[in-house]
Amino acid sequence: MQRYPQGVYKEELTRFIYPCMHTQARIFFRDFYEEANVEFKATLMDEDAVKRSLIRISHEILEDNKGAEGICLVGIKTRGIPLAERIAKNIENISGKKIPVGVLDITLYRDDLSKYSDDPILNATDIQFEITGKNVILIDDVIFTGRTARAAMDAIFAIGRAAKIKLAVLIDRGHRELPIRPDFVGKNVPSSKGEMIAVKLLETDGITGVSLYRI
Repeated sequence: MQRYPQGVYKEELTRFIYPCMHTQARIFFRDFYEEANVEFKATLMDEDAVKRSLIRISHEILEDNKGAEGICLVGIKTRGIPLAERIAKNIENISGKKIPVGVLDITLYRDDLSKYSDDPILNATDIQFEITGKNVILIDDVIFTGRTARAAMDAIFAIGRAAKIKLAVLIDRGHRELPIRPDFVGKNVPSSKGEMIAVKLLETDGITGVSLYRI
């Protein structure tokens, strides 16, 4: 395993790891990174593996829905957005039908917002289509406790009455605190709470891959 020197660790944190974290982990590292070390443990997925997983998920969504009719995708900020756009493009290539893609910002729907965020910000939610009666597929990069997915579903319910809501994630790392299970998974990664999974995408990070770190 590779242990980064302090300076290298800070650069890695700033460029790649920090943007991949949920709010709680960000605050932890903001407060303690000067004393902390991080170990790179493994590359879980390279660019080709991510591509293959998204193509498979796209086929599974079409099979589950029995076609592309009535499907809409909603990407959860931040990395859920490019993942949703990639899946929509795959579905279009497979079925010949263009799938609408929306953006969901769940900041104000997080039940732990005041605990983990010093300066909450409401960003715009961009869903330019009717979701009532549609089969909504929520897209996120990693599912962990399930709280983000629960909050996302609450946000969808506040917008309209979907016929179905399903969840697709690139990585399922376990440790659920709520009875929520994704319907479509790129890769299951058993992990400890002392580990962190960093998803990097070309659209947001300039590189695509999934890495495992010990924190």
